[in-house]
Amino acid sequence: MELDSIECVSSSDGMIDDDEIPLHHPHSFHSQYSSSKTPNNNNNNNINNSSSNNDGTAAIHSTTSVHELLECPVCTNSMYPPIHQCHNGHTICSTCKARAHNRCPTCRQELGDIRCLALEKVAESLELPCKYGSVGCPEIFPYYSKLKHESVCNFRPYSCPYAGSECSVVGDIPYLVSHLRDDHKVDMHSGCTFNHRYVKSNPREVENATWMLTVFNCFGQCFCLHFEAFQLGTAPVYMAFLRFMGDEMEARNYSYSLEVGGNGRKLTWEGTPRSIRDSHRKVRDSHDGLVIQRNMALFFSGGERKELKLRVTGRIWKEQQNSDGGACMPNLCT
Repeated sequence: MELDSIECVSSSDGMIDDDEIPLHHPHSFHSQYSSSKTPNNNNNNNINNSSSNNDGTAAIHSTTSVHELLECPVCTNSMYPPIHQCHNGHTICSTCKARAHNRCPTCRQELGDIRCLALEKVAESLELPCKYGSVGCPEIFPYYSKLKHESVCNFRPYSCPYAGSECSVVGDIPYLVSHLRDDHKVDMHSGCTFNHRYVKSNPREVENATWMLTVFNCFGQCFCLHFEAFQLGTAPVYMAFLRFMGDEMEARNYSYSLEVGGNGRKLTWEGTPRSIRDSHRKVRDSHDGLVIQRNMALFFSGGERKELKLRVTGRIWKEQQNSDGGACMPNLCT
């Protein structure tokens, strides 16, 4: 489903602007998440048992060596039980073993079902830094707790918030803003108020459709404005909502309002933008935004209800803590 026409008016005129399995799959994150790590394919290295010298260099080297031993030679991810090995001692993670057709990717010998119990025991004694340490995470975790933390780490990269396709791009916020502008051709606007007009010539032919029309830059942050039509049960509805390009804690510092109306009536929504950590579908399915039934949308459109003409206006503001009473006071963007 496509819109016949869209008009966007910003309150500000500024713009922001084979059977073989390779022994290494490059994993790349964008911007500061780019990885320069190279895989170590020699899993027969002896663990460095040297005693620590005065500056701790030997101890650090020992931990690093063990960490390299625990790196799968195929996917380069850390290995977790069950850790498998071939008769020659080459190790491989359980995920890659399932893809290896029972052949060791290092020596091509049969893998069998041999567990590397010694390496699994060594892993139990390790404490390792979060893999996002290079971009600011200071945390250190027991080996078996590391994966769980990294899946929710505040320093992990963000997924592309574009809702019109299943985009797999990840990166930091500046990279994703450029990606949305250059690759998805999303409109970029500066300012904290907006005025959109949505027009559809035959609103009775509503199928599930998603439109993300604009990214707004205000208070030095970026916000994604979504407007879409979808089936809610048997009835088509329209929904507008805002997402914050940052984590949930930061999102709580902001509020926004949306308003739609016509024929002397109006609907207003006010709330806190959801972080792009929450998927677009999760926000939509929770109805966390301005939801407009089709009959009401047609009433707002006026005329003979044969054409959808919705004007959605809104604004974004920052909540400021009042030092006297502790209440939040709105800081409006001008």
